Amino acid sequence: MQKTFLMVDRISTWVGQFFAWLIVALTALIGFEVFSRYILNNPHAWAFDAMIMMYGTMFMMAGAYTLSKNGHVRGDILYGFLKPRTQAIFDLILYVAFFIPGVIALAYAGYEYAADSWRILEHSSITADGPPLYPFKTIIPMAGVILLLQGLVEIFRCVVCIQQGEWPTREQDVEEVDVGALKAMVMDKRDEFNA
Repeated sequence: MQKTFLMVDRISTWVGQFFAWLIVALTALIGFEVFSRYILNNPHAWAFDAMIMMYGTMFMMAGAYTLSKNGHVRGDILYGFLKPRTQAIFDLILYVAFFIPGVIALAYAGYEYAADSWRILEHSSITADGPPLYPFKTIIPMAGVILLLQGLVEIFRCVVCIQQGEWPTREQDVEEVDVGALKAMVMDKRDEFNA
């Protein structure tokens, strides 16, 4: 089971890291457009649309990566003081009640949205002769499927934690806040205060 967890984590990580390179292309496009607009006095109407699509793609495809690294926003300070089994129970309830239905709706509606866009070969209407939207809209159901796969792994992680009392291991990545160290520090201060 752990090998399956880590395999799906690796897929989500690969997808997230692959699409993260869009930030380089986005930065280059913004730099090009600023230079073209203000130095050459030659703005491009399609550039704004392309920037929105690149940013949206990067944002959508980062969801499963962030979930695989346990990096989505939650009340980490309070959550970190709970026992792993209690954390898993809360997570399991929230995944089943909110996450799974929401992501299924995203993937389903995104598929319909993208299919309609492909049927009419939709282009952006923000500018005249805007860039095609159908490849961009295809990202929505793709992101939904990858996020759903990662969410199912997270549900199974919760079940394993409820049974064993400890979270299964994850691939390591950068952490902004070390909740374990914060918890130990607070406990040490509490013990000093009580002594």
